[in-house]
Amino acid sequence: MATDIRNSTPVTAHTTTGKVRPHQTQNEALVFEKSAPGKCAYKMPPLDVPAVDPAELLGDAHREALGLLPELSEIEIIRHFTRLSTWNYAIDLGMYPLGSCTMKYNPRVNEVVARIAGFAEAHPYRPSSHAQGGMEIIEQLQRCLLEITGMDAITLQPAAGAHGEFTGILLTRAWHESQGNPRRKVLIPDSAHGTNPATAAICGYQIENLKSNSDGGIDLGALARQVDFDTAALMLTNPSTLGVFENQIHKIADILHDKGALLYMDGANMNALVGKVRPGDFGVDVMHLNLHKTFSTPHGGGGPGAGPVACKAFLEPFLPIPVLVRNEDGTRHWDYDRPHSVGRVRAFYGNTGMFIRALAYILANGPDGLRQTTEDAVLNANYIRKKLEDLYELPYNTPSMHEVVFSDKRQAAHGVKTGDIAKRLIDYGFHPYTVSFPLIVQGALMIEPTESESVEELDLFIAAMRSIAREAEENPELVKTAPHSTRVSRLDEVQAARKPVLRWKPRENPHS
Repeated sequence: MATDIRNSTPVTAHTTTGKVRPHQTQNEALVFEKSAPGKCAYKMPPLDVPAVDPAELLGDAHREALGLLPELSEIEIIRHFTRLSTWNYAIDLGMYPLGSCTMKYNPRVNEVVARIAGFAEAHPYRPSSHAQGGMEIIEQLQRCLLEITGMDAITLQPAAGAHGEFTGILLTRAWHESQGNPRRKVLIPDSAHGTNPATAAICGYQIENLKSNSDGGIDLGALARQVDFDTAALMLTNPSTLGVFENQIHKIADILHDKGALLYMDGANMNALVGKVRPGDFGVDVMHLNLHKTFSTPHGGGGPGAGPVACKAFLEPFLPIPVLVRNEDGTRHWDYDRPHSVGRVRAFYGNTGMFIRALAYILANGPDGLRQTTEDAVLNANYIRKKLEDLYELPYNTPSMHEVVFSDKRQAAHGVKTGDIAKRLIDYGFHPYTVSFPLIVQGALMIEPTESESVEELDLFIAAMRSIAREAEENPELVKTAPHSTRVSRLDEVQAARKPVLRWKPRENPHS
């Protein structure tokens, strides 16, 4: 037996097909499909108006049958979704150590503020005279983000981080075109986020890879050799996906600027910088932020998100339309008269609910509180690093920022890989860390505790990781067959990728 160290619930150390797993009823184990012909969750009241042939109303759009939809009773539907909700892991239950994702706790007061009727029910096509409160929210958030980043201008339109990258590179391209040369290529370090090369390619650029040095940072010599007058920009994630801050960032900016290239910063890891340093002060020309990572908006489930793009003054004319402008009488309006703009990148003005949450978070913390969250996030990552570095390999000795990256080198000697360790971690009551990323670290374990976690929670996580390291040496098969406590056993990931089941299909005989 192993033990769920979070609540001391026994966890089986083996799994057998057909066995009922812990916390699972026999009914759940035997059947998931509940649909059967004739079941009904709701019955329409008797018709009290003259009947009309639906075909006359709908024409060709009318169909006789409902199609292949599940048929269930109301209680079955309720139990189905309630049961599924108990299978999920959440930040409300425990630590979420996904690296490069900043899965921090989102204060509930921010959710309450975002649901204030005057904001939540406001229509985006209201006339400006009826939207001054919402506009003030946007204006205040823009002002705060510009102060935090040290930039000159900003748009809140982009709906996510990758969308922010796209917008930032569009600005870069528009500026180069205004100078008479759109240029041909974008440089991207091998430690960058995976969306960076996709963004540059979508914007029409060729991608050149830039290899990291032995410290996990930018090789200045290699950068100087690759940058030329055909280089549009370097897309730099800082701190990188290795959790490493580029301590030569000023020199990196100088090398680019000397050849007329721009420095784009992927700001997804700003949780390590807010209140301590400002990208605009160390040479960044344009960057995006992830409000849903750094500034307390719901993260996961596909959105919504928000990826504002901040830039230096020379890029301001190219910002997406409309731009919020203050009138002489203090009111605000949307300015569409921007001849050099790259155009719209988002319907309306962005995800307003995300803006409200982010502003509430910033104002509640204030400058000192924001600085404290950054310091706590970095402290927590380094605490985990120090407590685990004797058992897990550190591919780089460079100081860690908000996250620490180990490798499975020592465990792999016993046949245990990073994916096995992550799955075994589930048995100890924790969500897995990020597996096998960044790609430049063989068998990577990327761990980001964020500032949300107490030392008690960190110690539980550390104890679990240390226990798994011992298991990898003494009983590797236990780790390689994990998880053992979940309702669904280890899946065939190769088949899941090659033959995904993306939609519900009824069985031919539901009672077979």
